[in-house]
Amino acid sequence: MKSFEYAAPKTLKEATALLSDSWGKTEILAGGTDLVTSLKQRLTQPERVVSLRNMAELRGIEETAGSVRIGAMTTLGEVAGHSALKQQTALVAAAQGVASPQLLAVGTVGGDLCQRPRCWYYRNGFGLLAQQDGKSLVRDGDNRYHAIFGNEGPALFVSPSSLGPALVALDASFNVAGPGGKTRKIAAADFFRVPKTESERETALKPNEILTAVIIPSRSLKSATYEVRHRHGLDWPYVTASVAFSQKGGKVADAKVVLGHVAPTPWVATAAAKALNGSGPTEVQAAKAAEAAVTGAKPLSGNAYKIQMVKAAVKRAILAAAA
Repeated sequence: MKSFEYAAPKTLKEATALLSDSWGKTEILAGGTDLVTSLKQRLTQPERVVSLRNMAELRGIEETAGSVRIGAMTTLGEVAGHSALKQQTALVAAAQGVASPQLLAVGTVGGDLCQRPRCWYYRNGFGLLAQQDGKSLVRDGDNRYHAIFGNEGPALFVSPSSLGPALVALDASFNVAGPGGKTRKIAAADFFRVPKTESERETALKPNEILTAVIIPSRSLKSATYEVRHRHGLDWPYVTASVAFSQKGGKVADAKVVLGHVAPTPWVATAAAKALNGSGPTEVQAAKAAEAAVTGAKPLSGNAYKIQMVKAAVKRAILAAAA
């Protein structure tokens, strides 16, 4: 890898002061499960790497008035087993789905949400949008693991975050710190972005900002996440479905169905939620919602198989939440 300056500040103020105003000059190191590989492959060649390992304020899970706060440097293993999150079934299931002991022990919440796409064109140096001579390598090439939703533009990769769909379904928000002590809050649904150029990133973070915490409202919801994987623990899912809803008089209300690994961002399946609201979460209604979940899907030449996987994942996630 290319040589770089390494910094390990102890406070957010010090950390944000070390970050550049433009992407690529500096990178943030959390657990390192993604960044270290990117450095070795020279996908990113920063002048400085800023480690968050010494910042205790970014770790831990705590219940506050009306919400649960998860520090960005909290590990996936802690999320998977913490008692304060026992009501957040969709999130716990998403973390447990990672399954690899190594990733659970080292990977962090912030790292999962901010990791770069796993698209093999991008990982082999063809750029984020994988274009050559003005043409998409993905559309004309091997696209079996690429997007079936939101793929009208040049971005055809899928969002790699395991936690993203569950956090969108649970109406979570993210705390962000910037230079000069400035802070802001971003709704999980607004955090993920679709880049239009190679110089953009896939989140709403600015180059000199740090994701500090995830805030989940404490609400009485039934929720679940169902993933379809080739090999548990070792592979990213083909498809993920996270659902969350409340029940009033045995009827579903305020349902949210969010799909993962099928679009450049976690994909909110509005039609599926609409089909579920006002009904009992029965197998028949779950099947109807599953059919509605694929509304608007536009598979590429090699990934139409994801349509059936979406239906299966949504149905099983709904029934798991109801149970």
